[in-house]
Amino acid sequence: MTSTEKFTSLNGQAREATEKTAEVFKHNVHQATERTEDFVAQLPKVNLSEGVERYFEFVQKAVDLQRDMATQWAELLTSVSGSLREQSESFSHLVTEQTDKVADLTVKQAEKAEQAAKDQADKVEQAKREQEQEAEETEKAKAREAKRVEREEARKVQEKAREAYEGLTKAELSDQLSERGLSKTGNIDELIERLVTADSN
Repeated sequence: MTSTEKFTSLNGQAREATEKTAEVFKHNVHQATERTEDFVAQLPKVNLSEGVERYFEFVQKAVDLQRDMATQWAELLTSVSGSLREQSESFSHLVTEQTDKVADLTVKQAEKAEQAAKDQADKVEQAKREQEQEAEETEKAKAREAKRVEREEARKVQEKAREAYEGLTKAELSDQLSERGLSKTGNIDELIERLVTADSN
């Protein structure tokens, strides 16, 4: 049984006992006043002062009991209120700490995510630069190779063109140059080179 139920039960019992005593008191008074004087001597003596004294004594006890119960109830409420206040403060402090921890963790996670995104962006940019550089190097290599092939082809063409003049004497080379209106000065290689150049034009 809870304290509230005990208090209610005791208060009800005290009220019920008080009402019964009052009924007895009123009943005795009515009996004494309603009978005639002829029967007064025959009636049993009723000690009204004792009843009154018992009534007020019981009322006093009921008041004392109610006061004690009210005091205990107030102390209990005060104790519970203090306990609840302490628990509330403790809970509030705990919630604040947890909120701060969650906020700090969120900030750290956001910073980590930002750093990770930055690192990833740097890697992507670096990879892009490397690809561009590789592509540029590839293009340069292709250009060099093309020039090399072009020079090689030109060399082969020139060698092929020189074959027609290889074995000719200087006089024969001079005659061909004269027919084309070209200079006849120089050694055999220079004469052949001049003829080859003229053929390519």
